[in-house]
Amino acid sequence: MITLENINRSFGDKQVLHDLSFDISDGRMTGFVGSNGSGKTTTMRIILGVLAADSGRILIDGTPITAGHRSTIGYMPEERGLYPKMPIIDQLVYLARFHGLTRQAAKKRGLELLDQLDLKGEPTDTLESVSLGNQQKVQIAAALIHDPQALILDEPFSGLDPVAVDRTLNVLTSFAASGAPVLFSSHQLDLVERLVDDLIIINDGRLVAAGTTSDLRRQRSLPEWTLQTDSDLGWVRGLPDISVVEFDGNWARFTAPNADSAEAVLRKALTVSSVSSFTPHEVALNRLFQEVTQS
Repeated sequence: MITLENINRSFGDKQVLHDLSFDISDGRMTGFVGSNGSGKTTTMRIILGVLAADSGRILIDGTPITAGHRSTIGYMPEERGLYPKMPIIDQLVYLARFHGLTRQAAKKRGLELLDQLDLKGEPTDTLESVSLGNQQKVQIAAALIHDPQALILDEPFSGLDPVAVDRTLNVLTSFAASGAPVLFSSHQLDLVERLVDDLIIINDGRLVAAGTTSDLRRQRSLPEWTLQTDSDLGWVRGLPDISVVEFDGNWARFTAPNADSAEAVLRKALTVSSVSSFTPHEVALNRLFQEVTQS
């Protein structure tokens, strides 16, 4: 487990991280989201030792992080940092050699990763000769080439089509299933919602929410239900403590302060007409994000 405790960081007179604390748990995919400039990349760079925190500490399984620990973390920056004119497989081997792999072992590992990520092109192609999406796959392969013990990825799904996202997800979830902690940032909240086990949300360098998406929904949003009947549901708008979020004749989505209030709506509906469906509605992650960053 990677633990951040009270991390602060300033650039000049601007403080960008404020007592930031959270855990990246073993064997779990942790999504790290926030608006542009919220401090995500700065946080990742501090974990990796590229930047130093002004105060606070980072722990690995309860022990202060060392250079040795950091050498076992795979990192993919948002900005592409590979060599555009170098053959893909050669640069994967080159990077793996820094971590002590033999040339033969590095090439074998690199070819396996490129196959798993379904690289379109030949491993001997130069990076600049393949599409931006395939360049992104090579970046991910570079982060994994040395069999790291943890993984930190900054916008790993940028530029990937839906098929490539699924292929990449399979590789990353398999890596997390081995017991390793995985932290990734993304602005694509629909993907985050589908991928993560845990979620960290920061705003202006401050932690505003942390936990599983289901836990955060329960904590931050009024519960919602959907109701469909055989007659018009306009009467729902007049009920106390009930707020209609979406309405379409005989179908309505509404908030209620608790399950008892929602069930009262159902009981009234049953006295008016036949009920086709009545179910809890899960609040979308983008709405949850808006709630916690604007409150």
